[in-house]
Amino acid sequence: MFQSDLLKDKTIFITGGGTGLGKSMAKRFLELNAQVVIASRKLEVLEKTAEELQSLSGGEILPLELDVRDYNAVVSTLKAAISHFGSVDILLNNAAGNFVSPTEALSHKAFDVISDIVLKGSYNTTLAFGKHWIKTKQTARILNIVTTYASTGSGYVVPSAIAKSGVQTLTRSLAVEWAKYGITMNAIAPGPFPTEGAWARLLPPGLEEKFIDRIPLKRVGDHLELANLAAFLVSDQSQYINGEVITIDGGEWLKGAGEFNFLDVLSQEDWLEMEKQVRNANKS
Repeated sequence: MFQSDLLKDKTIFITGGGTGLGKSMAKRFLELNAQVVIASRKLEVLEKTAEELQSLSGGEILPLELDVRDYNAVVSTLKAAISHFGSVDILLNNAAGNFVSPTEALSHKAFDVISDIVLKGSYNTTLAFGKHWIKTKQTARILNIVTTYASTGSGYVVPSAIAKSGVQTLTRSLAVEWAKYGITMNAIAPGPFPTEGAWARLLPPGLEEKFIDRIPLKRVGDHLELANLAAFLVSDQSQYINGEVITIDGGEWLKGAGEFNFLDVLSQEDWLEMEKQVRNANKS
């Protein structure tokens, strides 16, 4: 799909890059000749991932321990990445947390856990990296991973909805403000892309089939599909895309938004009866 050197000479810094979608994107970026930094709180996991991906691609990947909730730690980790690679060209805010729960059952600390990682973590990294790029007059790109319900809201994942909505607003706001510095900012809003651990936390047992049935394509996403979209958005081929939030969900949120989309449950016989009902109504 892409030239093998699409991301050559690019250094991409991924938060939450040791597992899940972050790991899948890191793998794809390495295949396309990028240099990659993966950062999270669990250095042991990062080092294992780095060893695995480096053996697969032959590319260079640097694992760095980082708590994105700590602004000073973000600054220090950015310096370490620059010291190793010479520069960082792209920031990918992927670190996240989420769980399903009735909101009234949550403590205020449950809100803090999610918002501190997702929203505070994203503006910490964005501000630290942005200040560096503006000071050094370096053009750069930022890609944020949000979610489809960042625009609509969603019950039972309220802390995540609030935090992801904030990241989406951050994306659109700074896309305008920082464009004059040569810094562009976009976001991806994924639908269901199963990841180890997260899928179990978010999907109640026995509801897998019903969940998938809500998706017009009748399947969940493949990690490579999202990784390819991310690769395009961080590449020089998308330089004129700025401030966009691109949904990749098989049509799931559109189906939920359409008032009559639930009618796909009707059989052919039901539709014939519906046609008779309409004809009779027109005659009266």
